[in-house]
Amino acid sequence: MNIYVGNLSFRATDEELINLFSEFGEVVSAKVIMDRESGRSRGFAFVEMANADDGKAAIEALDGQEHQGRNLRVNEAQPRGDRPRGDRPRGDRPRRDY
Repeated sequence: MNIYVGNLSFRATDEELINLFSEFGEVVSAKVIMDRESGRSRGFAFVEMANADDGKAAIEALDGQEHQGRNLRVNEAQPRGDRPRGDRPRGDRPRRDY
């Protein structure tokens, strides 16, 4: 099961997430998403758990819980194609004439 973890502290690490989620079962992977340009955390991560029931238990227990001074948002990750987007495609921005 792939889990989205939002509202993370910018200091959070992959290892800390593995430790946090391993209380609920086997963690396959944990990845804090980093900004390509700055190299800083973007404030969210994905955790993959081996067992869906363990993942659901982790979501239920950790959603809204405080971690490093922030209340986590934890839910089942959505496939990239199923995410809601803005009201227009990225390539369809109005052109600025300077």
